Amino acid sequence: MKIENKKITTYQICLVALAVGVNIVGGQIALFLKLPVYLDSIGTIFAGAVLGPWFGMIPNILSGIFMGMTVDIYSLYYAPVGILLGFVTGLVYRKFQPKKWQIFPAALVITLPSTIISSCITAFLFGGITSSGSTVLVQLLAKTPLGMVGSCFVVQFITDYIDRVLCIAVAAVLITALRKSMKENFA
Repeated sequence: MKIENKKITTYQICLVALAVGVNIVGGQIALFLKLPVYLDSIGTIFAGAVLGPWFGMIPNILSGIFMGMTVDIYSLYYAPVGILLGFVTGLVYRKFQPKKWQIFPAALVITLPSTIISSCITAFLFGGITSSGSTVLVQLLAKTPLGMVGSCFVVQFITDYIDRVLCIAVAAVLITALRKSMKENFA
């Protein structure tokens, strides 16, 4: 595989900055309303879809650091999840360009790797208790034969999948809002 020596453009930097802002706003809305979804990956998915896997990793790192240092300390610990999510999203969009109903299988492919990591972080580091509204479900299921790791995975997968479908749908709206001339500048 040959890596081209391309310069980072102002358009790419601006899109990553926009993606960071969208992640922060989405995360704040979900945190404030105690939603069982996160909405802090809309910008990451948008950047990954438009700019590719390497740029897809950046927005969640930056928004996670900002959120972790200001309002939600848990965001720092989930940085590996955002990194993987942005990378996988970039790969999926480079290979398949999902449209309309295809967002459901695309969300499944994007969700699975990041859910494995996030459920391990939730179970092992936090004992299933985080700032998310899904914490209640994890605690209820932890008393079943699933145990803590199994309940974290089941709840994380369900909430992550719903979150990714919503994030991909919003990112698709943002992508279609880009003018054709702007899209050419990101390629």
